[in-house]
Amino acid sequence: MTALDPSSPVAVVGTGTMGQGIAQVALVAGHPVRLYDAVPGRAREAADAIGARLDRLVEKERLGAADRDAARAGLHPADSLAELADCGLVVEAVLERLDVKQELFRALEDVVAEDCLLATNTSSLSVTAVGGALRHPGRLVGLHFFNPAPLLPLVEVVSGSATDVTSATRAYETARAWGKTPVACADTPGFIVNRIARPFYAEAFAVYEAQGADPATIDAVLRECGGFRMGAFELTDLIGQDVNESVTHSVWRAFFRDVRFTPSLAQRRLVESGRHGRKTGRGWYDYADGAERPEPHTAERAQAPAYVVVEGDLGPAAELLALIREAGVPVREEDEDHGTRLVLPSGGQLVLADGQTSVEFRDVVYFDLAYDYRTATRIALSASQETSPRTLSEATGLFQALGKDVSVIGDVPGMIVARTVARIVDLAYDAVAKGVATAEDVDTAMRLGVSYPAGPFQWSRRLGRTWAHDLLEELHLREPGGRYAPSLALYRHGHASDQREDTA
Repeated sequence: MTALDPSSPVAVVGTGTMGQGIAQVALVAGHPVRLYDAVPGRAREAADAIGARLDRLVEKERLGAADRDAARAGLHPADSLAELADCGLVVEAVLERLDVKQELFRALEDVVAEDCLLATNTSSLSVTAVGGALRHPGRLVGLHFFNPAPLLPLVEVVSGSATDVTSATRAYETARAWGKTPVACADTPGFIVNRIARPFYAEAFAVYEAQGADPATIDAVLRECGGFRMGAFELTDLIGQDVNESVTHSVWRAFFRDVRFTPSLAQRRLVESGRHGRKTGRGWYDYADGAERPEPHTAERAQAPAYVVVEGDLGPAAELLALIREAGVPVREEDEDHGTRLVLPSGGQLVLADGQTSVEFRDVVYFDLAYDYRTATRIALSASQETSPRTLSEATGLFQALGKDVSVIGDVPGMIVARTVARIVDLAYDAVAKGVATAEDVDTAMRLGVSYPAGPFQWSRRLGRTWAHDLLEELHLREPGGRYAPSLALYRHGHASDQREDTA
């Protein structure tokens, strides 16, 4: 089954931001497009808005004038669903309510031809449930675009339980013909991105609720150390706290209140107060004119240690050794079987976040996971009240000597980046094991859909097969209840690896 022929009309029902974006994508790909909205006059307003955006693309030399004129000529507002009768594809982008979508598709079945492909752009509802109201649910597929649709390349192509393979294939190939990067996934709560991305928000909120750090510091660590494009607090302010929380609740309820997806009480209070982010002028941050953005906590300058002793293999942080040497700090290496750490002149230890806490040890400072220690501009350190001030000062000075800003946070197990990445990796393995998508499509979806610096499986290969599992096990011991219990899929991954290595 090939992509929809460009001569075949495409209809978009619902003319909000997403509907307009999808219509623009189809137009630029060469299809005639029909716009319909239940509110009289909305479709014509949307057509004018799309035309204006096409004009701006020409002004920016991103679209030729001839292509713009052809797209304008192919755009037609429709006054009734009956005008969509000859369309080869109808994409729905209406209110995110199951009854509304079901009623629309029932009406469309009475209008369009039997071979017309029907698609829902739902981000949180079950595609199977949407199609459950149809006489022929096999032709309904999920086409989940990301906002803004003309700019973001990812499209999740979701097969409901009754979706025909031919329908899913045609939708996939059509999205690809439109210049998008489609990924195929099963109809499970959150699909790929909204399922696997939950810990990015949840762990940042959990660190905040534990008074480990303030939002500005957590965001800075996620960006400058973790390599994420935005921090969780600023991103949810951009998305809308009400929207982000609604998706979290939807996934949580759909998984029968699975503790791994438990919503944040702090975010609930924010939503209840009406502070929904940028659109209301206040969320985690204040967006009023003249409001100052809070600065992340950054430690004062400290003197670098005279030397460091390396015991064991630093694993994911092995790159630090070269950086320390380049900074002129002498490195002494000792082959020890009982740990992987840096020992400072104070006698204190500097250890990569492993899910344990500083208070459990005599004199330990933890440092957070970085996506790339060479390019990271900030490092988070974690210490308890029992940690020697000299050890903390030497740890701070060491990373400052490497050219990094240092943020000292509370004694939080797993810190910020490490616990976030471990949980994302875990959910990714669990999703693939349950047939949601392939590992390749999961990596593609997370890189393109939410701009992660690497897909979960790419990250897992860099960190080592057992890293995420071991960190989550330690977290689970300290915060029992199931939220951090590693999945069977992640356990099997690490165990199978060990077996292969033992028999090699």
